Amino acid sequence: MKLLVTGGAGFIGSNFIHYMLGTHPDVQIVNMDALTYAGNLENLAAVSGDARYTFVKGDIAEAAEVDEIFAAHSFDAVLNFAAESHVDRSLHHGAAAFIRANVLGTQLLLDAARERGVPRFVQISTDEVYGSLGPEGAFSESTPVAPNNPYAATKAGADFLALAAHRSHGLDVVITRCSNNYGPYQFPEKLIPLMIGNALEDKPLPVYGDGLHVRDWLYVEDHCSAIDAVLQRGRTGEVYNIGGMNDVPNLHVVKTLLQSLGKPESLIQFVKDRPGHDRRYAMDATRMRDELGWSPRYTFEEGLKRTVDWYLANGEWLARVRSGVYESYYERMYAGR
Repeated sequence: MKLLVTGGAGFIGSNFIHYMLGTHPDVQIVNMDALTYAGNLENLAAVSGDARYTFVKGDIAEAAEVDEIFAAHSFDAVLNFAAESHVDRSLHHGAAAFIRANVLGTQLLLDAARERGVPRFVQISTDEVYGSLGPEGAFSESTPVAPNNPYAATKAGADFLALAAHRSHGLDVVITRCSNNYGPYQFPEKLIPLMIGNALEDKPLPVYGDGLHVRDWLYVEDHCSAIDAVLQRGRTGEVYNIGGMNDVPNLHVVKTLLQSLGKPESLIQFVKDRPGHDRRYAMDATRMRDELGWSPRYTFEEGLKRTVDWYLANGEWLARVRSGVYESYYERMYAGR
């Protein structure tokens, strides 16, 4: 089985590559990543010498680069992790980069997969396309898509394009929508690694609003196993919600991290809430359980402990990312190849 993984140098993509190489001896993976600020090849240093793994620096929003990689390889499936994904950036730095990567890039990949007859296309999406929940209930696959920020809107657009490729052209498309991931290799603009990094340096931990925004937290290894199940057994044209069944307020997450690190809650600093901040997400992953036999392996407490332990054991990785030094890794390792 030969896979194209786009955005494989990012947080979830790199964890998926580690997972697949570790669980499928016969898999081959080509990782295409543009290495924008959140793409870090140090995440994949441990597998860089694996003959089953190939890295190609490329941009999914550049048609010529997409055509080149599809001409060079015959893929059994495409898994599109590549995305601009940080809500704050979409709010404060404009939506153009998000439209380019998430909408145009997805369409170019869909076109190439259709033209080359790729047997399966897995679009990795997010629960944020559903918008915000009230105090009760959970998102199901039939929940109307109603995004509330530019990032979520572009991911919703990508989902619609993927489904259109299935309905109009018969491309075998499956969409996964996950809840908030956490775990190793996460870029420190996201809540959990940001709070860990700040706490270790005794810096203030910024918490939006009252800190009671609720998210469903999913340990990244559980997400990877779910994507593998969808890749292998998911029904074409379907959407699968993937959740950790851990609906926890952000403030609880931050306080738990401080406790585990032996740091005082006085480091918490409440800041002005961001625009369009969805109050609550929760995922109904019944379809994953009933159709594909998947359920999360880790509780939130177990996953958070594993995450904190990883960051404590990989302080140099965290320091390089927070300082920007990681961005020189590609040139050090691949220059002249």
